[in-house]
Amino acid sequence: MTSLVLRDAEVDGRIVDVRMIGDRITEVAPGLAPGRGEEDLDAAGGAVLPGLHDAHLHLFALAAASRSVPCGPPAVTDRAALARALGSAPSDPSGWVRGVGYVESVAGELDARALDDLHADRPVRVQHRSGALWVVNGAGAERLGLRRRGHPGIERAADGTPTGRLWRADDWLRTLVAPTPPPDLGAVGARLAALGLTSVCDATPDLDDAAVAALAAASASGALPQRLELLGVPVDRRQLPPGIITGPYKIVLADSGLPGLDELTGRIAAAHDRGRPVAVHCVTREALVLLLAALDTVGALPGDRVEHAALVPDELLGTLARAGLRVATQPGFLAHRGDDYLRDVPADEHADLYRCAGLLTAGVPMALSSDAPYGPLDPWAVMAAAVVRVTAGGAVVGPAERLDPERALRAYLSAPADPGGPPRRVHPGAAADLILLDRPVAAQLAEFDADAVRTVLIGGRVVHAR
Repeated sequence: MTSLVLRDAEVDGRIVDVRMIGDRITEVAPGLAPGRGEEDLDAAGGAVLPGLHDAHLHLFALAAASRSVPCGPPAVTDRAALARALGSAPSDPSGWVRGVGYVESVAGELDARALDDLHADRPVRVQHRSGALWVVNGAGAERLGLRRRGHPGIERAADGTPTGRLWRADDWLRTLVAPTPPPDLGAVGARLAALGLTSVCDATPDLDDAAVAALAAASASGALPQRLELLGVPVDRRQLPPGIITGPYKIVLADSGLPGLDELTGRIAAAHDRGRPVAVHCVTREALVLLLAALDTVGALPGDRVEHAALVPDELLGTLARAGLRVATQPGFLAHRGDDYLRDVPADEHADLYRCAGLLTAGVPMALSSDAPYGPLDPWAVMAAAVVRVTAGGAVVGPAERLDPERALRAYLSAPADPGGPPRRVHPGAAADLILLDRPVAAQLAEFDADAVRTVLIGGRVVHAR
């Protein structure tokens, strides 16, 4: 069993030593002398914090994004740049060009014809940065046989011709594109660790057995050292491999077509009947109203949560609190997309965007998260966005929703099974999932610099060091 002492570390404002034996913290006190054979590490006054928890991201999409061509800002900002990016991108082994991160400010609304004007020589599929839409060009539509397919996500013109736009069809699309082995999650795990993330919640809906097995294998091998929670485990599945926990059941309320109230209440009731809370994707006020109406009918279960809560009007804050809901939100989108929101969202709704302080004031537990790769992965950048709420163009979105730096940090420190709950602390008996910074915490909260992460331990084992 390994034993390690972090010497001269800042913990809760004091300079102390932290001893870990195995996967637990055993002592936090000044003057802990390393024993025979015990490793020690000089923290040099740097802060030791509990490891960060990202309450909403997508692991496979993160891995796939590294093999894809960026099709949106900041790398691609106009039509000519998009054409160059697609034209110079390598094809995958099956001949496809895979693009990600597209937004309409680059070249307007894409469909098969618009993509053909940009690149018609090879099959192309481009994902909208929301993650809800894929667009294929003519060669791609032909390769997929869209004319003869009956998937409900295939958008069609008035005459029935496929437009090349595929809504929430990821799993189906994956079955038609030439199969590839599961992506290597080792690079993702290393990247997460370098940022100080020791646990993550994968929010991908409807994970199949192969996806769960791939995540379990990455966890068991250490390629993905973070503790894992999965929202997309089928509602009737009970057992998961060791090291992975089942989170609330993910339900997507798609912008492109909301379900009826009876359908939604039935899905929530089916999860609740199995003792499982729900995690419901809501990015519009209409979706949030529908969810609250469904919960008013079927009743809430402790642990029920709202994913994103991108637009929350004042009048619904109290209803959220009374229902006992918690929220996993992503103010990092304000830094990346805030100018688009200010342009596209009615002015009287700007204060409702990605609320933070308002949720807490109303008594709604709130965790910050990334939604990576669709939002910025860096947790320190997300915290900074929650504090300043400034767009790339310099505008401030909902200044009353700003968090103070300490509260922003706490929103990444709640336990994986309790997003928005009390922050974890460094104390005897706690899991040895820790970050050592190269500076005191006050200095880090003044800059939110990811490069401050010096060493990361998960279960007492060093998984990142620089």
